[in-house]
Amino acid sequence: MKAHTEYLWFNTKKQREFINITGELEKALAKAQVREGLALASAMHITAGVYINDAEEGLIADIEEWLEKLAPFRSDYRHHRTGETNGDAHLKNLLIGHQVLVPVTNGKLDLGPWQQVYYAEFDGQRRKRVLIKVIGE
Repeated sequence: MKAHTEYLWFNTKKQREFINITGELEKALAKAQVREGLALASAMHITAGVYINDAEEGLIADIEEWLEKLAPFRSDYRHHRTGETNGDAHLKNLLIGHQVLVPVTNGKLDLGPWQQVYYAEFDGQRRKRVLIKVIGE
């Protein structure tokens, strides 16, 4: 069994961004030289997430709008009593999830025809990271 670990670092320019990281997973997989196994991408912060979906700009805008409807920015979150102002970002993380697991088959990410892996930032403009872990043979 082989294992390979990498970290992606982000310092987004905006509070919220959606960044396609599929290519970064493919690069890590190539370095790992795994033919059959799994690739994990995990946001290491509780105000960011990782998800799989289509790379279509309209859909990305719809996802952002949907998240804002379900977990809007408000000043009255109890979390804000701690001095933080990112209560909505924590809730958006719960909706999107913090990690994805992608099968590896014949040395390639085994994604569907439209599937891409995205890093979702909900409280940006500061340094954050994503763990990539590839395991297999």
